[in-house]
Amino acid sequence: MTKTLTIRVKALHEALEGFRTTFKAVAAGQRVARREGVYFASIEAARNLLTPTRLALLRVIRDKRPGSIYELAKLVGRDFKNVQGDLKLLEKYGLVRLNRGRRTGKRVVKAPRVACSEIALKIAI
Repeated sequence: MTKTLTIRVKALHEALEGFRTTFKAVAAGQRVARREGVYFASIEAARNLLTPTRLALLRVIRDKRPGSIYELAKLVGRDFKNVQGDLKLLEKYGLVRLNRGRRTGKRVVKAPRVACSEIALKIAI
């Protein structure tokens, strides 16, 4: 897999201006190119997502391909709930997918998978 997730940091007024332009184009019936990626208003906000601990999780998921969140927590030596919380956040921003895995009784185990092979950080100046 060679998918790159782009994380962009741009000032709030720039993001709002882009939204305004897109909204006007859609209202006028024009086609608008789809933009993919994640946007933050500050480098601190992006840094809060991409902590060393979360980046380590992504690497372990990529390299070890754990069959469940529980297995991932064991591999990284962390509490299950903390790992699960980090995975939910990473999933929200498109960095991780939680695939339906095997059934264990009444539960369906979710297997974490990375959704990209690299992350590109672009900062507007």
